[in-house]
Amino acid sequence: MIPDSFIQDLLNRVDVADVVGRYVQLKKGGINLLGLCPFHNEKSPSFTVSPTKQFYHCFGCGAHGSAITFLIEHTGASFPEAVRTLAGAVGMTVPEENRSPGQKAATARRREEVSQHTKALDAAQKHYLAQLRDSPAAIRYLKQRGLTGVIAKEFGLGWASADRQALAKVFPHYDDPILVESGLVIESEDGRRYDRFRERVMFPIRNVKGEIVGFGGRIIGKGEPKYLNSPETPVFSKGNELYGLFEARAAIRTEGCVIVVEGYMDVVGLAQLGVRNAVATLGTATTPTHIQKLLRASDKIIFSFDGDSAGRRAAWRALQACLPLLRDDIFIRFLFLPTEHDPDSYIREFGEEAFRASLKESDALSTFFLNELASRHAIKEVEGRSALVHEARPLLAQVPAITLKIQLQNELARLVQLTPEELSQLMAQLPPPTMAGLPDANGFRAGADRSGSAQGNRSVDQASRGQEPGAYESSLGEPQSGRPVFGARSSGRTPGVSSAGTSRRSVTPLARRLLRLFLTHPELIDDLGDQQLEILHRGPNLEMVRDLIVLAQSTGARHVGALIQVADPGADLGVLLASVAADLMAQETLPNPQAEWEDAVRRIELESLKAEQEALIADGLNNLQSQQNYQELSGRISRLIKVIESVKAN
Repeated sequence: MIPDSFIQDLLNRVDVADVVGRYVQLKKGGINLLGLCPFHNEKSPSFTVSPTKQFYHCFGCGAHGSAITFLIEHTGASFPEAVRTLAGAVGMTVPEENRSPGQKAATARRREEVSQHTKALDAAQKHYLAQLRDSPAAIRYLKQRGLTGVIAKEFGLGWASADRQALAKVFPHYDDPILVESGLVIESEDGRRYDRFRERVMFPIRNVKGEIVGFGGRIIGKGEPKYLNSPETPVFSKGNELYGLFEARAAIRTEGCVIVVEGYMDVVGLAQLGVRNAVATLGTATTPTHIQKLLRASDKIIFSFDGDSAGRRAAWRALQACLPLLRDDIFIRFLFLPTEHDPDSYIREFGEEAFRASLKESDALSTFFLNELASRHAIKEVEGRSALVHEARPLLAQVPAITLKIQLQNELARLVQLTPEELSQLMAQLPPPTMAGLPDANGFRAGADRSGSAQGNRSVDQASRGQEPGAYESSLGEPQSGRPVFGARSSGRTPGVSSAGTSRRSVTPLARRLLRLFLTHPELIDDLGDQQLEILHRGPNLEMVRDLIVLAQSTGARHVGALIQVADPGADLGVLLASVAADLMAQETLPNPQAEWEDAVRRIELESLKAEQEALIADGLNNLQSQQNYQELSGRISRLIKVIESVKAN
């Protein structure tokens, strides 16, 4: 970790005006310097740099901070990278003595890991490009969709053939773990490997630097899923990336707005037809991180989802993600096309001008907000209006104290036949929620320190590699409350703290899913019932999950940052918390975390039942009792699978 004393000394020696001036043309404006803000599109300068205060601030988008913050936000550098860049410019050497050899090694491993992922993804991209040239079927499909070779080249479209191991011709060592870790190859339970993407048009997904971080593949024949994304990896998270943002950055500045659509083909199709300022979410709900990136690109966002019910649900989730980030100087609108159309099909049938005209007629966020709420309740009845207010209150509580919030409350009061004062009194009874996952004024997320992506420079998202440290065997303990918790030790050590020399374990996908769920929704821990805790206790390979629960219960920590502070940094749980903190805090808030938890419990129980069944088989099923137990377990497994499939289908 870089000492705070060094940071302050560095900022005293660095001139923020010199740093910003390398990227932004500044001119004198009184005692300060003025320029066009690099974080959002503007025509008149509202970006101010103060040489005396060593601070910058944009009165348009609210961006502000020090020279270090500017490099992080503008260039995408990590905190250590920004510090080292500035230190080198003024002849200072970043001290390393406070970092242990293990931390230094972890940093080196992380850099090497990212490098390996980048090389693997780039090699795969070259292969997919070459395959497209040799696939008449794929070329014919793209032409049928109205795409030219020029636009296909601009977006780097490729083709994954039907060969189950086509990438074995690209990578001499097809058994290299990096191929699985980067999402290019899948390894089955029996150890056999095969390419994740087959018979699909390939869309490379780039980050803001233009680096390939993942892929999306669209099937051109019959089959499901129609779209397939890379999985979560150390360099790729669906909740953080927007498809086409890198390619659209120039057009967004020119057009003065960014259009958000649902699919890759919408982005590419619109670009082909002249609308080049569109981006897409990656098959996931719009997240606060998405909104932040969009607002850095433009102060005007237009969501244009499909006109069906699924499109309206996606738009409503996007609106909810926008609420905590609303400002009076931004414009967020929603375009709902006819039910039978998506943006690509609409512009092909009616033309570019008609689509641009429809953008101008899109609904303001306030209009969509009020109309959607009104459509859900019988507003001609007293009970319906009361239910509407009940639903609206927590949503409005997320909106910052801006003029738009007052206007929304006044319009809502009129809709439900209350006076603005009466509605304000009701609103005052509900404290505004805090938004986890949003960076503070200096650009740091809660729970992450200044050493990099997370405390201690430990490898980010080791969980997705299956190589993160595991926890130790736990026993069922009994706290003073009388409620059973897991992982309590008689040694008196803090839960989650391991003794030196104990081997570390990998975390299974199900355990990783539970860890992420509890860390992003720690309120679930407070509602765990004894039956659910018992299922967790029986579930195999869930030691880390149990350690997390007992750590939260014994300390009262209910936040990733707080959990990091109370966990032993050398213990398995402490290492995992630190390594995934930044990624976890950026994940979207699930619309129904309780349903996610209930599904996980069912899957834990299913694994436990299968383990019992396998144990019976191993013993030989050589008596009537074991045979009856086996049949009973088979019935329970069958019923549980039906429930899981039924819930998934709905």
